[in-house]
Amino acid sequence: MSIRTTTRAVLGGRLRSASGLLAGFATTSAAHLGALLTDTQVLRHATKPALMPLLAAQSLASAAAAGRQAPRLLAPALLLSAGGDVLLQLGQDPAFLAGMGSFAAAHVCYVTMFVGQGALTDRRRTLVVAAAYATAWASMVSLLWPDLGDLRIPVAGYSLLLASTAVTSAGLNLRTGLGGALFLLSDTLIATKLAKWRELPGHEVWIMATYILAQYLLATGALRADEAQEEREAQEFGSALRAGGAV
Repeated sequence: MSIRTTTRAVLGGRLRSASGLLAGFATTSAAHLGALLTDTQVLRHATKPALMPLLAAQSLASAAAAGRQAPRLLAPALLLSAGGDVLLQLGQDPAFLAGMGSFAAAHVCYVTMFVGQGALTDRRRTLVVAAAYATAWASMVSLLWPDLGDLRIPVAGYSLLLASTAVTSAGLNLRTGLGGALFLLSDTLIATKLAKWRELPGHEVWIMATYILAQYLLATGALRADEAQEEREAQEFGSALRAGGAV
């Protein structure tokens, strides 16, 4: 068997693995949302902890199928989110605060990763987006503040990190920007529930649907940003070679 044939076989296997994991993530997501709609508690608690590990594995497999490594902080961000998912399911105040801390660490990973990928390159756009999200953050916190009780400070601090993810994701590409906005929406719906505001019909379904889509968009957008960066570097290298040959 030639080296080319072996390489194709390996890459084909990686692609099938990535496709299978994506199907698993989609199926588990649908099962979880269905469990919320039908109030099937066993299925709900069984599927939620599996969501982000499946997405992390799929992201790593997808990068490997393309012959690249995934961004270093992507898997930690998703696995910390999985830890938050598990802790929030326990439903007790200490576990809820620990879950919020796990998600806060995930947002630190996201912000660090996006900045490293060049999210702050366009300073003017960053300032405009940051101003918009800062206004939204201040408005929402001020509205929720009277009804949050002992959770005021933790929610305000966490939501600031969440807004930072939204700002930096918007500076990377459209896909990550939409993911950051949906993550903010999902957690805002959680905050309104904590404040005991009137809930939307299917409130839990909306929380999880926006959260799942947000994480998928953030993960795939981060992978695409790396791919785009590699393409730019290859083009710059090729241009430099052509310019050198023309001298």
